[in-house]
Amino acid sequence: MFETVLFPIDNSRQASETAAVALRLAQSHGSRLVIVSVIEAEEGTMHDPEAVAALLQQARELFQRAGLSCEVIEREGKPAFVICDVADEINADVIVMGTRGITLEGDQQSTAARVIQLAPCPVLVVP
Repeated sequence: MFETVLFPIDNSRQASETAAVALRLAQSHGSRLVIVSVIEAEEGTMHDPEAVAALLQQARELFQRAGLSCEVIEREGKPAFVICDVADEINADVIVMGTRGITLEGDQQSTAARVIQLAPCPVLVVP
């Protein structure tokens, strides 16, 4: 059912917890797993290309230890737009992402809320 799973990752605790869900989903469906991380223009840890590269490497190693190979993509831009563009480019069947505890109904500026609005495929949001 899910041939391609897209897992956007940042350095939040929620993203690391969501990795387990993405892993189980990809394993149970024999899916291709693609991890994407976005370098943001604003200051912060996702602004540093070296930190983003290290985060992607850690995620790749986590999935490989679990016996699942994955592809990694690193892009620059606004996270919600980049995530949706990558989902479209790779023909993702589902996007699995975390949320930082913000209610999706009340905060239309959260990355998860914007991805839900713009995504070309279903979005599984893990609280």
